[in-house]
Amino acid sequence: MAVARSTIRAATGDTAPPPPPSPERIEGTCGGVFVTLKRSGELRGCIGHFRETTDLIDSVCDTAEAALGDSRFADNPVTASEIGDLEIEISLLSARTPMKTIEELTPGRHGVYICRGHRSGCFLPKVASERGWSAEQFLSHCCTMKAGLDADAWKDPATQVQLFTAEVFSDRSGHIERE
Repeated sequence: MAVARSTIRAATGDTAPPPPPSPERIEGTCGGVFVTLKRSGELRGCIGHFRETTDLIDSVCDTAEAALGDSRFADNPVTASEIGDLEIEISLLSARTPMKTIEELTPGRHGVYICRGHRSGCFLPKVASERGWSAEQFLSHCCTMKAGLDADAWKDPATQVQLFTAEVFSDRSGHIERE
């Protein structure tokens, strides 16, 4: 969390760039990293990747800085004056596994990644819980809102649907959630 916050402070011009990460490594592998930024409960940025990584420090730095460039907030980017009120969430993702049947998807526990052709989209596990969506709604909304596909595209065998879980760290809540 400290690395993410110092990276964001430096990227917004609030402080000098952070020193290079220590040579110590955090042991473990994850299937990707997402960083979510919120202020007063409102989304201010969320960017991530699904590349497997063992270098969590560098991945968190890169992803935290990228979250500041979330195109949804291009007209109202995060500024240095917001840093003190900014909540940072880091989601460490599991490897993705193909979904064979909708019964495998547990809303709130699984995130979804949907891909067909050049179109793709994902939702982190917490999105279904926050919105009160069923498994079918979760998949349909990911198709339409994120991948630009028809709502029922997830049912088409040509569409890849993959599931993943996440460990979520938040600097405001002071706890780890397993999604």
